[in-house]
Amino acid sequence: FRRSVRDVLKPEHNDHYLLRWLRARQWNPEAAEKMLRDSVVWREKWGIDTTLDTWKAPEALEKHFPSGTTGFDKEGSPVIIVPFVGLDVWGLLHSVTRTDVIRMILRHLEHYLASARKQSLVHGPNALKVTVLFDLEGFNIRQYAWKPAAEMVFTLLQIYEANYPEILKTCFIVNAPKVFSLAFSVIKKFMHEYTISKIKIYGTDERKWQAAVLEMIDREQLPAHYGGTLVDENGDPRCSLMVKPGGKVPKSYYSKNAPSEQSKEYKRVTVKTGEKHSIDLLCMEEESVLKWEFGVDSHDIKFLIKRKDEEGNESVVHGPRKVAEGPVDIGFLPVTGPATYSVIFDNKSAYLRNKKVFYDVLISVPERDLNMSDEPEDTLETTQTSGSTESAQL
Repeated sequence: FRRSVRDVLKPEHNDHYLLRWLRARQWNPEAAEKMLRDSVVWREKWGIDTTLDTWKAPEALEKHFPSGTTGFDKEGSPVIIVPFVGLDVWGLLHSVTRTDVIRMILRHLEHYLASARKQSLVHGPNALKVTVLFDLEGFNIRQYAWKPAAEMVFTLLQIYEANYPEILKTCFIVNAPKVFSLAFSVIKKFMHEYTISKIKIYGTDERKWQAAVLEMIDREQLPAHYGGTLVDENGDPRCSLMVKPGGKVPKSYYSKNAPSEQSKEYKRVTVKTGEKHSIDLLCMEEESVLKWEFGVDSHDIKFLIKRKDEEGNESVVHGPRKVAEGPVDIGFLPVTGPATYSVIFDNKSAYLRNKKVFYDVLISVPERDLNMSDEPEDTLETTQTSGSTESAQL
């Protein structure tokens, strides 16, 4: 394998680097070579080894992108901390381009990997991977039901899996609300089994996840907020000077060219007492997603989803659960076909009140219905800018 790809290798590409690509392709050297060569082309397009390090991020992104590090794990690997509550996807994508956000994430990742390579010179090959802590406190699935946000997430997953195989040691996802399991059941379809095996998801019981985190990271390398002993020079237990908290992007940064969302037109129905309303959706593809948004004007209604296959076998695949008036209920469910899925609003147990429900439900195939190109949208502009800079220097 080394001989076959020697024309694209760099001095730092040791055996551990080569093994990442072989493992990612189940030890098939031809497939691993194609994956590596495709990645080399991808890195050139994004200027990963040339212009990325000197790229100037837009101010909104520099100020409001949450991420940072406070140290290393017990094997010397960089620890990346992402406070999700500060990730205003709506605000960022109304202020900068998707390419800007992706480029920012790639630059952070490349810096962490460069740090890991330095660490490995002292701590050995176990330091070559990264340990990640995602804090999902305040996670809002509504932001990610927005199409531009979903497109960016899936694009990032595709970029990661195609170009950064086997760099993850462990990913702790903590303070995960119940609704996150629905989102994760969809996004993990875009992830390699190796990546999924490294992800540990915890709820809000900090005793459980702090114990797991501290098995890998010494207290003095971890912010006090997460069970460590570190505070920054301001005494902040979250170490906000080292781990940027992000935050809501002011509307003054919003761009006129930002993606617009048309006001959603919900379908409305009155479900009479003792009755139910069913919406049947035909699913023909294997890797599909059923997405719903609905609300009830007053009181509550029972919500469930059933699946019926070609042989007529029927099963409940979500719910039943009661949904009360209040915020719109948003969710995703991985679905497979051929089958019919029935989204049901059940008012059979109510004897006094009709229920007014508004909803929007659909089945889609993310890879077909979303724009998930891994090409930078400003390639031509970047090339022209780079050429002008070189001319000025000459």
